[in-house]
Amino acid sequence: MICSRILLKLSGEALMGRFSYGIDPETVKTICKQIKEIKELGVEIGIVVGGGNIYRGLKAEAQGIDRITGDYMGMLATVFNSIAIQNILENSGIETRVLSALYIEKIAEPYSIRRAIYHLEKGRIVLFASGTGNPFFTTDTTAALRAIETSCNILLKATKVDGIYEKDPVLYPDARFYKSITYKEFLEKNLKVMDATAITLCMENRLPVVVFNIKGKNNLKKIVLGEDVGTTIREVL
Repeated sequence: MICSRILLKLSGEALMGRFSYGIDPETVKTICKQIKEIKELGVEIGIVVGGGNIYRGLKAEAQGIDRITGDYMGMLATVFNSIAIQNILENSGIETRVLSALYIEKIAEPYSIRRAIYHLEKGRIVLFASGTGNPFFTTDTTAALRAIETSCNILLKATKVDGIYEKDPVLYPDARFYKSITYKEFLEKNLKVMDATAITLCMENRLPVVVFNIKGKNNLKKIVLGEDVGTTIREVL
């Protein structure tokens, strides 16, 4: 097994399943089943989940809400999603902790690096909620930051497609698929799977990233066992 400690980044949209917004419990249960399988292999797991299924700060200005307020609303949406995942994981017998960058002490512990590492070493799944706690930062950047802070081996970004394409494969069936790409190439090509700040953080800290389809059978398990799944972003090919 090559991954002893991972950071899994889930989009809020990945939780919607058959719905157009909110959370589809069956979809979340399916994702949590995959997480449980790798937990039982002894992998230490941190999770960052987005809030786009509930609210996106970038939509705020179009709705007459200033960007900073909208971003804080988006952070609260990540708390909503995190405690939903926590509930399903704990119902399956897995101990978890939600650590929040915003103080919401009735439902989450305040985030600190030492606290996060302590829980990971105790075998608990740690959900990092509320983004970085600051506006203007995406949950992709949060995932990169938390992965680096907690010394994860790898950042796994779960998506609805098989990996990174040069353009949207849904709109362009002939789009080129990248099995592997360097951080520099990713930034130069201005690919949109992750934001540039997140990739730059990973590049500066030599943290490999795998972008993969969370719907693929056993994909998460295959990755932590070293199989070649999805697209890998790293320093050299």
